Amino acid sequence: MLTGYHYNLDLPDELSKILSEDFWMTENVDRTMLQELREPVKFEASTWIIVTQGTAKAEINLVSYDIKAPALVIMRGAQIMQPTYISPDFKASVIVMSKRFRDNIFLFLNNTPLYSLTTRHPVVDIPPESFPKYMEFSKTLQELLHSTSNPYASQALLFEVVGFIFKTVYSCYEPYSREIVSKQGRMSDRFIRLAQENFRDQRFLDFYAEKMEVTPKHLSRTVKKQTGYTAVEWIERFVILEAKVLLKSSNLNIQQISDELNFRSQSFFGKYFKKFTGMSPKEFRNS
Repeated sequence: MLTGYHYNLDLPDELSKILSEDFWMTENVDRTMLQELREPVKFEASTWIIVTQGTAKAEINLVSYDIKAPALVIMRGAQIMQPTYISPDFKASVIVMSKRFRDNIFLFLNNTPLYSLTTRHPVVDIPPESFPKYMEFSKTLQELLHSTSNPYASQALLFEVVGFIFKTVYSCYEPYSREIVSKQGRMSDRFIRLAQENFRDQRFLDFYAEKMEVTPKHLSRTVKKQTGYTAVEWIERFVILEAKVLLKSSNLNIQQISDELNFRSQSFFGKYFKKFTGMSPKEFRNS
């Protein structure tokens, strides 16, 4: 169990309170808050980032995205983002939802194409004609969050978000609604999800092939064709990305990180990390 995370992002002082709540939002995120963010950041809760002004570039789970306002970024728990550029005029609103809150939303979305589309496309443009609705949505959420007289404010928040998804957010995904997802494409998506969930313990392809009821050769060839990387390369990339996050955003020592990632020794972890980054874990932490 990981403990002792610190944050190199200027979050509010009541961070522990925020993380224990079901729902939190702020409209005051700008480049000043984010400019010190140079390393990957792991999202422990579902997060919506509504980009209202400016541009940015970021990698989300190792895939590069160009973000231009107005845009919606939906980060799921355990996903990793690494900003690579933030424009001086960048502004955004941020909404953070607990697992419980997200699971309640999932009850409404899981049988719709929207759920898979938000998974496949974490960054989408907001149609200009819909942008004023996002501003009104933020205002409504703030009113509910600050309501002291409504005993059903939490329920109202949930249905406000669900209603907004079906009334407005869906339009962001209309350009992708006719996507033809081949069997091979579904296999790649499923493998990447499995790899993200299991890379700490399972680094051999046989495990994933058995789970997906295909041969290792077929799995690797299909993933390479669909994504540009072999299945083994995806596993290695997840391991290195997680190692970077732990080295930069936790107070765990290198031996503890090695144990967390299930390497047989700190020495083996060091050699593995240097092979892919050109630096030892200590050099990377101090860089």
